[in-house]
Amino acid sequence: MLTDQELLRYSRQILLQHVDIDGQLRLKNGRALIIGLGGLGAPVALYLAAAGVGALHLADFDTVDLTNLQRQIIHDTDSVGQTKVDSALRRLTAINPEIQLIAHRTALDADSLAAAVAAVDVVLDCSDNFSTREAVNAACVAAGKPLISGAAIRLEGQLSVFDPRRAESPCYHCLYGHGSDTELTCSEAGVVGPLVGVVGSLQALEALKLLAGFGEPLVGRLLLIDALTTRFRELRVKRDPGCSVCGPLHG
Repeated sequence: MLTDQELLRYSRQILLQHVDIDGQLRLKNGRALIIGLGGLGAPVALYLAAAGVGALHLADFDTVDLTNLQRQIIHDTDSVGQTKVDSALRRLTAINPEIQLIAHRTALDADSLAAAVAAVDVVLDCSDNFSTREAVNAACVAAGKPLISGAAIRLEGQLSVFDPRRAESPCYHCLYGHGSDTELTCSEAGVVGPLVGVVGSLQALEALKLLAGFGEPLVGRLLLIDALTTRFRELRVKRDPGCSVCGPLHG
């Protein structure tokens, strides 16, 4: 049940008929894995903690650098040199001490990633490289867990939800294949801060929809964001029957 304190804390979203008491209880019992606590993971973690998601698993092996502070709003100047997980733990505990925070401070290998994915209800990929995204996608397909994938670089962002519980849903590999090892990162190509905030906030929204059970998740659709012209475009994405990750011979 929700305590009086929780009813007050979450009252503004409980007022929504799509959430109500039942939806808030589902959020309280929900578990989310956030992979990467940088530009995307920062708003994801902040909003999921504030919304009352009961357990947040935080995975990042990096430390806070001064160059991160332009966009990674969960960290501050005093966090420079700390692990991003510890910096995030301090901030999230201050925002909502009523939720459970589970730390993963080292890089997740195949076994630990599989275990981390199996322990939650939804996974949010906030990483910045294809190899991690491919590994996370494969783990989510194997465990049958929905994956909310976001990306942002320069002045362009994108977002999609891959849900292996739905027969028609593609996976990340259906859309991107093996990607490219030469793909630029934000440290090489740059990125505007509010863009990662927009993408990360939308990732958090998709997670709340999945956990509380309302709305239409972004499954089978790819949202493209052009920050230069402030335009949003949506593309339909189909499952690849020959996909080496989720195809019938593999999934």
